[in-house]
Amino acid sequence: VKLYALTSQVINGEMQFYARAKHFYREVPATEEGMMGDYIELSNTDVESSREFLRKFVGGVGKAGTNRALDCGSGIGRISKHVLLPVFKSVELVDMMENFLAEVPNYLQGKEDKVEMYYCKSLQEFTPAPQRYDVIWIQWVSGYLTDKDLLEFLIRCQNGLKDNGVIILKDNVAREGCILDCLDSSVIRDLNILHSLIEMSGLTILREERQEGFPEQCVPVWMLAM
Repeated sequence: VKLYALTSQVINGEMQFYARAKHFYREVPATEEGMMGDYIELSNTDVESSREFLRKFVGGVGKAGTNRALDCGSGIGRISKHVLLPVFKSVELVDMMENFLAEVPNYLQGKEDKVEMYYCKSLQEFTPAPQRYDVIWIQWVSGYLTDKDLLEFLIRCQNGLKDNGVIILKDNVAREGCILDCLDSSVIRDLNILHSLIEMSGLTILREERQEGFPEQCVPVWMLAM
């Protein structure tokens, strides 16, 4: 299903698009620096904003619970360590790179017993168990999915939420249209495209905020709660 001719045109072949991303990540070290690319100095700012955003949706009447969160495209668990584990009793991590997941216990430094499950899968192949998660966190990974696969993944995530559960998507957002990053084989969508995919998935946007405190030359980063 070619939802957006522009995105499909930019990707130019689904199989190569996914294969190139996997090839890129084989060369990425399983470290926090590797997870942040050339932007390790932005990690603390990113984490602080994510924590603040998450707090708006968990704990309290009518809000998401704090039992279990899913970290999508987790890498070595940077988001789990700094954002999710301080809030949730347990986390589960899904990533396509086995070497990243193998590093998680070392990286979490004593909190690894709070990890219930590891799933070594690409998100386009992963189905969250029904009604299992209070929060599903999808950061800097939605651009590695085609429109069709992102739409279908959001639908599956919706089924994976408990009552009052929330999906939080945080990613680079183009100012207009869709941009291909040839280096790591990902796309950067604009807000209009993201809004359309979310709407088509049947989800409702509860809140969205732009990440503050990043350098002006960086691509804008947005957080969307659904």
